[in-house]
Amino acid sequence: MTYKHFNFALDMTMMIWLLTLALTLCAAGIDLRSRRIPNWLTVSGFVLGFGIHAVLGRWPGASFSIEGTGLALLVLLPLVLLRGLGAGDWKLMGAVGSFLGPWALLVVLFVSVIVSAVMGVMAMIHAQKVVATLRNIVVLVRGFFVFGWRGNPQITLDNPGLLKLPFGVAAALATLICFVASRWVR
Repeated sequence: MTYKHFNFALDMTMMIWLLTLALTLCAAGIDLRSRRIPNWLTVSGFVLGFGIHAVLGRWPGASFSIEGTGLALLVLLPLVLLRGLGAGDWKLMGAVGSFLGPWALLVVLFVSVIVSAVMGVMAMIHAQKVVATLRNIVVLVRGFFVFGWRGNPQITLDNPGLLKLPFGVAAALATLICFVASRWVR
């Protein structure tokens, strides 16, 4: 969303992207160290994103921010409920949505999934768990078709023996890729 009534030298779209990058890079650093993304970061990110859009864009800006947050939380909720995605990762994407709105969020989320997949393949190969991981994927897919949206207790974030990826890192890399692409496409 651009704010044409704003007459500052600073491009507001650039500022929003830079704040989103700062949020995701901070989350990535914390996620790498602790494998958690804290509420103080995600909630303050949401409040800042919403606040900027509400002040600069009034009701349409606030609506834009809420739509981005709501879309992120709605799309990722099944993964959180199945324990395939952590709640901190979920809230981080909600905060990203508050900054970027629904359409840019979808792009960042799509790129995050691709980056996560690449990270997952690299982690599988490095840990020499390719066969076990592929077997788990087959179990999950088969379970989905037989039981529906029920998690498998052996294949969740709660199982300490499984590979886990810091999704905050994927989100930060995806945000950086999308930011660079948005500057390049102009």
